Amino acid sequence: MASVPLLALLAAPAHADVPEGWGGAREHRNLDALHALGIYVGAPALLFVLIVLAVYLPAMVRGEKLLPDHSEGEGHWIGGPRQGVAELPAPDGEDSRAGGASGSW
Repeated sequence: MASVPLLALLAAPAHADVPEGWGGAREHRNLDALHALGIYVGAPALLFVLIVLAVYLPAMVRGEKLLPDHSEGEGHWIGGPRQGVAELPAPDGEDSRAGGASGSW
């Protein structure tokens, strides 16, 4: 039972002096607009440029193409005939499966 008051005394806040400079007198440093613009806009923009250079510069030095080629290429039928649909056999009868897709229920 005697441990409860002892624990209460140990849990009391510490009585220490506030360090010098932390007291009521505070120094406010004013941040001018140009300095704030440099910190909040200039620093991220510089970081962005450095990252872009780190990604693209090695490829540019090697002479690689950086932008995709969006020109219309000829279509490819993977696994199909090389001459297009002219090479496909025509159906030779009702039971023939040649000549295209079919389905039945």
